[in-house]
Amino acid sequence: MSTSDDVRTTEAPLTLGEAPPPTLGLRDTFGLWANLGVSLLLPVAAVFVVLPGRPLSVTLTAIVVGAVIGSILLGLVAAAGARERVPGMVLLRGLLGRRTSWLPTAFNLVQCVGWATFEIVIIAEAASRVLDAPRWPFVLAAGVLATAMALRPLGVVRVLARYAIWAALAAVVYLFVQVLSEPLPPLEGGGATSFWTAADIVIALPVSWLPLAADYTRHARSARAAGVGAGVGYGLATVAMFTLGVLALAAYGSGGLDVIDALLAVPLGALAVLVLVTVELDEAFANVYSTAVSAQNVVGRLDRRVLAVAVGGVATLLAFSLDVVAYEPFLFLIGAVFVPLAGVLLVAYWLTPRGRWDTSDTAPARPLYLLPWVTGFVAYQLTLPTFFPGPGAGWTAWWSARQADLGIDPANGWSASLVGLAVAVALTVPVVLATRRRG
Repeated sequence: MSTSDDVRTTEAPLTLGEAPPPTLGLRDTFGLWANLGVSLLLPVAAVFVVLPGRPLSVTLTAIVVGAVIGSILLGLVAAAGARERVPGMVLLRGLLGRRTSWLPTAFNLVQCVGWATFEIVIIAEAASRVLDAPRWPFVLAAGVLATAMALRPLGVVRVLARYAIWAALAAVVYLFVQVLSEPLPPLEGGGATSFWTAADIVIALPVSWLPLAADYTRHARSARAAGVGAGVGYGLATVAMFTLGVLALAAYGSGGLDVIDALLAVPLGALAVLVLVTVELDEAFANVYSTAVSAQNVVGRLDRRVLAVAVGGVATLLAFSLDVVAYEPFLFLIGAVFVPLAGVLLVAYWLTPRGRWDTSDTAPARPLYLLPWVTGFVAYQLTLPTFFPGPGAGWTAWWSARQADLGIDPANGWSASLVGLAVAVALTVPVVLATRRRG
């Protein structure tokens, strides 16, 4: 067999019509998702999960609870992708039908490009601070490298699982030791208004990967390896990185991107952060690759490499002008869209007999499943309207007015993620039963 044939049988297929090789074991999937969870965006976002004036243990508990909930959802979707051996957006054909699945595909394309842009920005910001250099060369370098990695995704996954995870672990452990050597006074500032609003931010991170999970776990050797590797790997990393950010806030009193400056101030902190900056490339690569694979749900014959180059170019251009500190509303909106959809998908999938999940090009439309998804989204917004400053304030004001109409206390303190998920799940069960009877 030639070298090109070897690559073809061990790499991700170029088009949707090619079968994905099942080459990833538990170690590979765990290593991939643990690396994806080790992200500098999480310590930066830690200020949004801090409960001001409350004991540090309460904030840390919210982190653990949010990570467990989000990671269980992630693991279940990852296992479904491994069983069906299709990308994430194609998996939704079994729920909504081929053409109706284009709606969540459109949302996913927007979020993937957004996350790729955010990752490039955080890489460039951190690298410029470590090396005391202008930001723009690092934006360009990160965009180019992430795009190049997206061309050989399974090769990158194996490198991450076998080598990068150990470098990331060493850097994180070192930073923990240094931060814990400092006094940890009570946290007076923070962005969370209740325990569950803090947990919602944490839930949003693994949930943001739900539409992408099957893009990688379709290559897993078993559903168990996919579910355990994704859920446990990403969950542990999420707890570690959010906790590191919260402890840095307590130790140094810094928020947002200043957390990076605080970590740089510890002995050899620059080296540790530089390792994490390098590891951060996997998040950017994963979003570029998944944008390309998601687009194939609509244009299945188009080469994913062409799509990846186009996506990488767009994300790099956007990264030159993006304000990274304004992305909290983006996290909440992701949760509002994809948490209810995850509930609908998981209930419908695991209640459907094995072999009956139709992801073909002829999968019939099932618009009835839009009802629990949309209702879950509405329930999420009525619980906690997504806050947008400036031009987007009208969105927040409209939902706040609907809260007033229904007598819902804006300071209810509920988990919007769990409310939206519960509503979507409750409405999906009768839809599944009605669909079975009609079938």
